[in-house]
Amino acid sequence: MEKLRKVVNEIAYTRVHTNSPALHRSLVPFLTIASSLYGVALQIRRSLYRYSLLQKHRLPVPVISVGNLSWGGNGKTPMVEYISQFLVDSGLTPLILTRGYAGGDEVKMLERHLRGGPVKIGVGANRAATAALFLDKYGCVDSSSLRSFFDLHERAQVWTISEKIGCIILDDGMQHWSLSRDLEIVMLNGLNPWGNGHLMPHGPLREPLLALERADVAVVHHVDLITKQSLRDIENMIQGFKKSIPIFYSKMVPKYLFDVKNARSHVALEALRCASVLCVSAIGSADAFVKSIEMTGAHYVDRLDFSDHHLFEAEVTNSIAILHVLFPICFTAKKLFLLNQIGFHQYHNDKCRMLKL
Repeated sequence: MEKLRKVVNEIAYTRVHTNSPALHRSLVPFLTIASSLYGVALQIRRSLYRYSLLQKHRLPVPVISVGNLSWGGNGKTPMVEYISQFLVDSGLTPLILTRGYAGGDEVKMLERHLRGGPVKIGVGANRAATAALFLDKYGCVDSSSLRSFFDLHERAQVWTISEKIGCIILDDGMQHWSLSRDLEIVMLNGLNPWGNGHLMPHGPLREPLLALERADVAVVHHVDLITKQSLRDIENMIQGFKKSIPIFYSKMVPKYLFDVKNARSHVALEALRCASVLCVSAIGSADAFVKSIEMTGAHYVDRLDFSDHHLFEAEVTNSIAILHVLFPICFTAKKLFLLNQIGFHQYHNDKCRMLKL
């Protein structure tokens, strides 16, 4: 299954398949049909909401949606964390609503990074129902508009954090149409934002690019890893759908390493300088992760990529553990808790580090 996922991912980011392997070419017709069916289902579902045949829920506090148009590698989860901390600094208690994926890696990463603060995290497919449970339990701040909400930041020094929920953040919310939102933020992977331009599963797009018209803000991620011309092309594409949309930029910056057995330990990035490193990841944009390690001055960098949200099994972790004798292994923080849950920590020695981004 993992091999098939990799093949589909390669197809999704390849525009011309003339020189592709036979397996790739043989799958394209089936993926094209599946994409067409997905597109039809998407149009029907969108129409049901547009004509109020499916209900949209309006919550009593401002709702910020952080989402994307393509699968993985867009910086969505770090943006959710950043906005959450901004809200806390502004005197508001945010509630993050997330569906949660296999293994709950993103949820556990958010919980670890936001531990000890007032941020609340609700997990569930029915986000309106999840929000209702938290609002009933904690109540909500009287905040009638986004403008007054952002004005709170200017008066943060006179505010005391309350348990009452002041704002809701929809994690991966762009395609979650059952909740009304006040601000729609779309995250884009600057390394390859559109793939081959097709809908899933033939391409990486969750919606047609026309969905950019709904966005209030666009954020281009990994902007430090692309050329100025590539960035201009992305900006032109975005503004071709919505001329007035503000565009911001973000990048993934390594901060330090820490021991897998001790998440609170700090190891300077200097430890990677002139070292041979094996990068192990199960994220949407492994290329960006590997490039960030290469930029630390490592002597040699190899990689072991798994599909986004991959659940590691014992035999896989055993094989990875054997590589410790040859490489200092650097994992993405996103997979720390998944690896620990299956007992991977028992294999780790002093060469194994996690990367804090």
